[in-house]
Amino acid sequence: MKSKAAFIVGTGIGYVLGTRAGRRQFEVIKGHAKDLWASDSVQSTVTTFQDKATEVAKDQGAVLKGKVTEAVKNVTSKDHSQSTPPAPAAPAGDPWTTNDGVGHA
Repeated sequence: MKSKAAFIVGTGIGYVLGTRAGRRQFEVIKGHAKDLWASDSVQSTVTTFQDKATEVAKDQGAVLKGKVTEAVKNVTSKDHSQSTPPAPAAPAGDPWTTNDGVGHA
């Protein structure tokens, strides 16, 4: 069923963009979309959502700042005197020599 719907939508888009009559129809649809976007009710809703998104971002930013500050305090306040430094890595051997000191190719 999804493939049929996708085919129908694709055919419609192809018609609209591929023919002169379709191009005219596309311009009409585009004009209606611009008018709808510019309408007071849509712009009022957009403004409401923008204001809410800004408010949520500010609130969550303050929460995140508090959590990061607390995490940094926890890391810097730990007593590191009990920990031992890591052992140095063993040097890599020469791949062309064996344990007998003779080079082999």
